[in-house]
Amino acid sequence: MSVTARGRKDLPPITREIDLSPDQRKDVKRSVMGAMAGNAIEWFDYGIYGYLTGYLSSHIFGDTENATLWTLFGFAVSFLIRPIGGAVLGPLGDRIGRQKVLVFTILMISLSTFCIGLLPTFDMIGWWSPILLFTLRIIQGFSAGGEYAGAAVYMAEHAPDNRRGFWGSFLEFGTLLGFSGAAILVTAMTAGLGEEFMNDWGWRIPFFVTLPLGLFALWMRSKLHESETFEESKAAGEAKSSAWKVLGDLIKQQPKQLLKIMGLVILINSAFYLVLTYMPTYLESSLEMDGTTSGLMLVGVQLVMMAVIIPIGALSDRIGRRPILITACIGFLVGSVPAIYLLDSGIIPLQILGLAIFGVFLVMLLANISATLPALFPTPVRYAGFALGYNIATSLLGGTAGFFNELLIKATGFIAVPGFYLAITAAIGLVAVLTFNETAGRSLRGNVVPGDDDQDRLAVGEELVGKVNRSN
Repeated sequence: MSVTARGRKDLPPITREIDLSPDQRKDVKRSVMGAMAGNAIEWFDYGIYGYLTGYLSSHIFGDTENATLWTLFGFAVSFLIRPIGGAVLGPLGDRIGRQKVLVFTILMISLSTFCIGLLPTFDMIGWWSPILLFTLRIIQGFSAGGEYAGAAVYMAEHAPDNRRGFWGSFLEFGTLLGFSGAAILVTAMTAGLGEEFMNDWGWRIPFFVTLPLGLFALWMRSKLHESETFEESKAAGEAKSSAWKVLGDLIKQQPKQLLKIMGLVILINSAFYLVLTYMPTYLESSLEMDGTTSGLMLVGVQLVMMAVIIPIGALSDRIGRRPILITACIGFLVGSVPAIYLLDSGIIPLQILGLAIFGVFLVMLLANISATLPALFPTPVRYAGFALGYNIATSLLGGTAGFFNELLIKATGFIAVPGFYLAITAAIGLVAVLTFNETAGRSLRGNVVPGDDDQDRLAVGEELVGKVNRSN
């Protein structure tokens, strides 16, 4: 590790990948892969729920009136509980360690998803079937409240500062891998085994697949250890006496940072869940597209996103996070409504173009967030700040996006609702990003928001990536 801020002992060192020993590089790879594996399982779980909405509507809600809306509410309900999970698990991760909480979250997510596949149908036990589904979704949501934030913080604190964008993009590669795996599995089963088989009991199989995948991720995470950044903070006495102390200090000391993360996350998760989770339902129910066709189109878009996400993450290490995030926000602001009308054209090449517009700007967001969002908070409250801000925003306008869009479309008959919804959230996200420090290449160590010490670093001759924070 190299200390570029020589002569200023109070400035934390900036780590560079070239200075890491072979063992340290292996540790970075192992830590990133462990975080990515669990993240992929989490989003595989959410993905199969989205792609199996039609079957869940039929079997769990018995094709009752508004069954699709109830099923989408089942998706949304886990997000409503996520802030509680974030408020409990985030501060706990800052208190006892990130790795311990991550082991717990992946275990609970995997078990609750597996149990959805075991649920008795509406015909067998009536309304107890959806009640059990909502209960399992609440368990998922509570656990997920600490999962993604913990995985991103864990990755960010292990990655060298000058390559955090590159390594962080692997976490979102895992997200797309999980969603793509869900899309490929459900689409292949539907096309290969037939609608009758899927409607009989085949819809349960994707939920069962979660258990062995989750056990594999659990095994990987059980072998991980805490980052030097966390251990140094703990040794310096910066760790709080209790998880509640972490939460209290976060709210009192970092209210602006909480608002900043919430502003961007409103866009990120609205785009994420509308494009990758709600879109199959939208294409089939609102635009009356064949399920196999829509599934194949979405899989294609996701595979292209997976191919470019790591190069975009690496690019952010060279030019900064803010230029890419600002471009993505403007893209959603201007392009969302036209993209929806392209989807409504009924012409497959134009529909693919519409999905591609969403995919391009979404992957620009995803490639950056795992490196950007943890850097909005200092080490002692990083997990808590990420988890609380991320999950409040997600529960309000992210995971509930599919439910509210479907509700508005049914009430108004206006098929362009998702486009306007995304444009509004893009405006909020843009305002938030314009207030961010540039954090590419900055240190995450210490009790300071990364980027707040830019002027001190310039004073001792450091070269910094991107726009320098001049607020000091």
